[in-house]
Amino acid sequence: MKIKNETENWLKKVRILSEALPYMHKYNDSNLVIKFGGHAMNKKNTNISFAKDIAFLQQVGVKPIVVHGGGPQIAKMLKKLNIESNFIDGLRVTDEDTVNVVEMVLSGAINKSIVANIIDAGAKAVGISGKDGGLISAEKIFSRKDPNSALEKVVDLGFVGRPKSIDVNVLNSLLEGNLIPVVAPLGLGEDGLTYNINADTVAGDIAGALNASRLLMLTDVPGVLDENGNLIKELSKTQAKKWIGKGVIKEGMIPKIETCINSLENGTEAAVILDGRYPHAVLMELFTEHGGGTIIRN
Repeated sequence: MKIKNETENWLKKVRILSEALPYMHKYNDSNLVIKFGGHAMNKKNTNISFAKDIAFLQQVGVKPIVVHGGGPQIAKMLKKLNIESNFIDGLRVTDEDTVNVVEMVLSGAINKSIVANIIDAGAKAVGISGKDGGLISAEKIFSRKDPNSALEKVVDLGFVGRPKSIDVNVLNSLLEGNLIPVVAPLGLGEDGLTYNINADTVAGDIAGALNASRLLMLTDVPGVLDENGNLIKELSKTQAKKWIGKGVIKEGMIPKIETCINSLENGTEAAVILDGRYPHAVLMELFTEHGGGTIIRN
């Protein structure tokens, strides 16, 4: 009986591998940009399973690029240093003291921890920020869309910017060397100053610049939900815009959807919003018929 049960367990694993094989072929030699959110990386087990997923992707011929956030970790360090932090429309107002802390946390502890976990999982990763090699040329944000009126309003967020351009040669050089880029969302302005950039925006812009097969946005929600709280498995770009207008897609999900739409319009094949708190969420999304979140296509 014991031998039979063991055989059945192994056969089950073989069937899973067999079912995943077509998807492995599909993404072979493809660029995949994965945004690992600050809330999604609050648990050690989640971080380790994420790193194993990234290492596995490389081993089956995929070219993963990781972009990470770090909002909760930055907030914790600012509190520890008694530096006051304010927000405007969800973006942290970043003065000179704050941007130094942001760079220290993002390019330091968080970035190197992700790199170390990926190396422990059997792959080679290199941690960089958008400043390294001129990867992200940034420009200061001077205005934001008013969520209540959709009109632009003037704001001063300090050292907060947006990508002006992405130099994909930096990433391609690492990928060609069989190295996985792990990118901290900082950019260098033409004024020589460092700018803090929203990680979702960085991931979306990098995915578009690389013509990525997938942009995966790992967050702390299952995906896009309808009026009844049910997961929407698939959306077209047009449907997503309509649902924003109708108020079905609202609050914090709006900027994520807008990032996905912008990425699609700039060259990404499809974007997915999924719950990064679940172990192996990336593999479930890519290598199973069921998937794991909401996919948005052109």
